[in-house]
Amino acid sequence: MEESRKYFDPEILAKLEGLELRARRIVEGYVAGLHRSPYHGFSIEFAEHREYAPGDDLRYLDWKVFGRTDKLYLKQYEEETNLIANVLLDTSESMLYRSEGSPMSKLQYAQCAAAALCHLVLHQQDSAGLVTFDEQIRALVRPSSNPSHLEQLLYVMQQDATRRKTAIGPIFHDLAERFKKRSIVIILSDLFDNVDGMMAGLKHFRHRRHEVILFHVLDAAEIDFPFRRTTLFRGLEQLPDVLVEPRALRKAYLEQFDAYVRRLKTACRMHQIDYVLMQTDRPLDIALSSYLASRMKRGSG
Repeated sequence: MEESRKYFDPEILAKLEGLELRARRIVEGYVAGLHRSPYHGFSIEFAEHREYAPGDDLRYLDWKVFGRTDKLYLKQYEEETNLIANVLLDTSESMLYRSEGSPMSKLQYAQCAAAALCHLVLHQQDSAGLVTFDEQIRALVRPSSNPSHLEQLLYVMQQDATRRKTAIGPIFHDLAERFKKRSIVIILSDLFDNVDGMMAGLKHFRHRRHEVILFHVLDAAEIDFPFRRTTLFRGLEQLPDVLVEPRALRKAYLEQFDAYVRRLKTACRMHQIDYVLMQTDRPLDIALSSYLASRMKRGSG
């Protein structure tokens, strides 16, 4: 268990060459940690019943139906009806940020997580697609369940980030109309944009009956604001550089940041959107293994 989970460590991941190797090591660690296939890791919700056949997983027997009919039926979930996962990766300039204490930038961390999630979806023999975006859609790879599709997804993920701003709300509205089939929409972003605009776009996905998972990717310094000495903060996404005395700003910054995160979490909860914080100096199992385990528990409950 300990040997497999070391590949979730960002410092180890940062030393591995190539996103494909990183994705494979993460998935190997995840599967070994579960001691079973992650086949039901992305179950959305109950879909229908089918009759029990010898060899079927008894965990999915519907005992209530058995009590009424004296017949054995299994619950089928969405992943058995050709699940589609659309991964949305923010490649705007702010995602390039990496503080001194972080082994990876936000973008590198998000790329590793996106690669691992696509790997898992394809391992389930389901379909994975990818969108990279900033203020525009930069690449859109249609979902496919072909195992060789992973190579194309990884290639697109590794393209250089832009030096542009983020425009999350309009992008989400656009994609909600483009995604014709119901899917799981997996978003990896630092979410540095207007909350009202973002939530309007996220609600559009929900209105179109997509399930939404929001991975909020942040650097530890953005959460804790550990700066002490007079610091020149470099402007990203076309904002100017600013020279400030951090100690005078820390309290106000943390209050505003905490209020922003609380507002985001509350809005997600109201609209049945899963919110997961990803901190780039922490092992990926905090963001992935724990979350996927909770999905499986909900799906089999």
